[in-house]
Amino acid sequence: MCGITALFGTNDPVDIYSMSEKLKHRGPDDFGYHAGSGIILGHTRLSIIDLKGGKQPIYNETGDKCIICNGEIYNYRELKREYLRNHRFSTDSDSEVLLHLFEEFGFDCLKLLNGMFAFIINDNGNIFAARDRIGIKPLYFGNKNGVMAFASEIKSLEGYEDISEFPPGYYYSNITGFHQYYSIDCFENPYLNNEDEICSLIREKLFISVKRRLVSDVPVGIFLSGGLDSSIIAALMNPYVDRLHTFAVGTEGSEDLAAARKVAGFLNSKHYEYIYSEKEMKKYINDVIYYLESFDAPLVRSALPNYFVARAAKGKIKVVLTGEGADELFSGYHYLKNLNCSGALNDELLRLTRSLHNVNLQRTDRMTMAHSIEARVPFLDHEFVEFAHSIPLKFRCAGDNKIEKYLLRKAFKNYLPDEILWRDKLKFSEGSGAEDLFNKIAETGISDSEFLNESSKAPHNIRGKDELYFYRIYKEHFSFCENKQIAGVTEDF
Repeated sequence: MCGITALFGTNDPVDIYSMSEKLKHRGPDDFGYHAGSGIILGHTRLSIIDLKGGKQPIYNETGDKCIICNGEIYNYRELKREYLRNHRFSTDSDSEVLLHLFEEFGFDCLKLLNGMFAFIINDNGNIFAARDRIGIKPLYFGNKNGVMAFASEIKSLEGYEDISEFPPGYYYSNITGFHQYYSIDCFENPYLNNEDEICSLIREKLFISVKRRLVSDVPVGIFLSGGLDSSIIAALMNPYVDRLHTFAVGTEGSEDLAAARKVAGFLNSKHYEYIYSEKEMKKYINDVIYYLESFDAPLVRSALPNYFVARAAKGKIKVVLTGEGADELFSGYHYLKNLNCSGALNDELLRLTRSLHNVNLQRTDRMTMAHSIEARVPFLDHEFVEFAHSIPLKFRCAGDNKIEKYLLRKAFKNYLPDEILWRDKLKFSEGSGAEDLFNKIAETGISDSEFLNESSKAPHNIRGKDELYFYRIYKEHFSFCENKQIAGVTEDF
């Protein structure tokens, strides 16, 4: 895990230092850069795999290609054995495997990867950049005086114009331009027609995904909200780590804390919890918005508890698993019940999954990386996503008075206590106690006349006082792109 920056069209490395400095929180362990052939690369490293030898950029044998990568390639060992026996390796890093795969397969190397990634390769003066299928890891780009700049976060692109999100499932080269190599689609499998068999497949495939995400040279823990999704992941991890470390946060008396304690006790994990106050919310909201790079109210509300749980984990672990993605795959939101088992539900589930890179995944990445922690999301293994979207809607819909995510709950009925397995869904901000506090802060701090005046002048649709409160802070940090909230906008390519 790390922060990456790149400049294409210049041999002047001056900007790369200031760009990379703004990403030190993503990679405090090391810094490396490459300059030459009109391409400058910068890399701030968080050491996860090959702690001593994995410094980036990494070069091929002849030195005419090099790579910087943010993320993890979970199947790198299998790919190395199957395709790269004739290559000489200088590291045990998954990123070097990716570089040699590019030498063997060119752009098609992307089809082989299972992981989360944003990377840039200098191919003897040509640039090749790509982002993972789902958009788990971030990447943005901009332009200035004929120079194209790339960075893991928007803040590094200050001074550049036309700042845009690098879309998930795409690659870019100066030869081809932007090209889509993957799209999230739904193809129902008519042979999946038995509920018990489907539940068995869910267990099998999610277990494989979790096992993949335990690959690490440092300890792995989990953010445990006490909800269904993170509790399932914790239960699947538990037999395969020496002592599972679980982390929970909330306000005094919040439901999430109580539920997380039950799960931690059931799994006998080493459990940490942190109780935060309204005073701390006011103190840290500025930092949250700076790292999050968004003023979207629901996103900010859920980001603050995420910020606190990452802060509680810092120094104890470097890698965590989370439960992101289950709601989008298994109809976890209350409003989806109104769509029943129709094509509209199918369209909405696809829309939710495709937009994760701008919402939950953005929150997860930014709040963990703000504290130099890598987050991994087993539900969003692209193979598991494809499987989930192949399950016929009649099994995934929450109609007929079924509780949301009924199928997922049934699949893991013997893995968790019933009071956790069948617990009603709460938003992270609700269950942790954050939503009421946010509303109170905004309501007491902004008058009705202020809201009407400022929201009417803003270049965005400000939907409430809480969002105006967040927008004021956002402007302080991101005035250079104030007229376009990059985070939360899907670019059209």
